[in-house]
Amino acid sequence: MNQVSDILRLAKTAQTEGIDAVLATVVKTEGSAYRQVGAMMLICKDGRSVGMISGGCLEPHIIKKAFWLTKDGATVQVYQTGDSDDDEVDDALNFGLGCNGRVYVLFERLNQAAPLLSLIENIRQSQSPKTIATVIDSNHPKLAVGTRFCLDDLLQNQFTDIQGKTQVIDPKLLSKLTEFNAQNLDKKYFSHLEVDKSTWLIQNLKPQIRLLICGTGNDVMPLVSLAKMQDWHVTVIDSRAHYATRLRFTTADDVRCVALDDEKTLLTLSQNALIAIMSHSLTQDRARLNILLNHPDHYHYLGQLGPKYRTERLLNEIKTASPNPETFNQGIKKLHFPIGFKLGGDGPEALALGIMAQMSAVIYDCDLMKIEEG
Repeated sequence: MNQVSDILRLAKTAQTEGIDAVLATVVKTEGSAYRQVGAMMLICKDGRSVGMISGGCLEPHIIKKAFWLTKDGATVQVYQTGDSDDDEVDDALNFGLGCNGRVYVLFERLNQAAPLLSLIENIRQSQSPKTIATVIDSNHPKLAVGTRFCLDDLLQNQFTDIQGKTQVIDPKLLSKLTEFNAQNLDKKYFSHLEVDKSTWLIQNLKPQIRLLICGTGNDVMPLVSLAKMQDWHVTVIDSRAHYATRLRFTTADDVRCVALDDEKTLLTLSQNALIAIMSHSLTQDRARLNILLNHPDHYHYLGQLGPKYRTERLLNEIKTASPNPETFNQGIKKLHFPIGFKLGGDGPEALALGIMAQMSAVIYDCDLMKIEEG
């Protein structure tokens, strides 16, 4: 969910200033759609808005209609993006864009959506994923559209929605939700479940993608910028205090000086992260690789900048002193060197683009062999 940081920031501002707002969320798509399920947009009463739920085609209509649509509570609207004679779609909601798809959008006022946004904020801070279930269609008298449960709480028999309101849940529905959660946890980002005259969107809300950059050269700056555009959490470290400064990396979330022998801090920062080693220093790279290659379960991706022969030299030196050759070899399997895809172009910006492309391919389980072979 890109642009989440902007949405969270504006929501807090709106609440502080007492300004009402509407959260629009894509809850289902059919056919071609520009944004995936979970994409959000926040529209404030004073005209401010952030986020996108389409390629810019639906936003003007949504900004105009958001408050009118939610005057009686949360609701789901269906937007047709292709040419269609389907009677189910109001002519006013048929945009005829030629995309041949449908987008289902949940509209809810900020006071109802606030607990969800608060939960997302907590997930980003705690790094602990949560699974939520949201009613997106209902003929059940006690289940209003927009009702949400945290399925992690349901498994603990705490029958309250994320707004803290006590909800009477039919045992059959509870059983279906918990069973579905157990079977699908971590398998998909979202799924849909139809049960008990209602349709639910099941979302596995994950923490921000975390990027750890070991090095503070000028070629790190474009990588930080691209990662922040994707709403990643970015940490930059170096053992040289005069390089690891906030002044050099103003958009990074964390910039710090970490000693080369500080294994504890490096492993803490690398937990569940994508790591780019690009210090342009053999001493620095050797120290970082020595720790990380012997703890391959800590991170999702490890990339080393520099020509292949340079990295192979470092690996040979480190392998000789490795306390556990089997673990070290597992680390080698996760190491990408030279770092990034070779997409053409020259300079730090082209390098950053190749690194981001390779990291994205890894975390989204793309076939790297096919990509690299073209």
